[in-house]
Amino acid sequence: MTTLLDVRRHPARQLAALYQERWEAEAVFAELKSHQRGAHVVLTSKTPDGVLQQIWAHLLVHHALRELMVRTAATRGLDPDRVSFTETLRSARRSVTVTPGSFSA
Repeated sequence: MTTLLDVRRHPARQLAALYQERWEAEAVFAELKSHQRGAHVVLTSKTPDGVLQQIWAHLLVHHALRELMVRTAATRGLDPDRVSFTETLRSARRSVTVTPGSFSA
């Protein structure tokens, strides 16, 4: 449903394409809220600055995972939308937990 009724200003094809884009944005919110952070997990900081820090940390990790997805897709000749966020997240978690201390100096 839409209130954009002027077909010259808002052709049906453009509205349909925007609808798809909207759901891609909703999927990103789900990635952050449900998959990456975890369902029913709340931010733990007790101060506004701490909450902001936690939000930025989640956003940075999400960006890094998305960048990994883009690079993976490029090496395989795929559209990045064809690479699973959930599988990328699981793979990243495994790589950090399987070899603990691998980042130490």
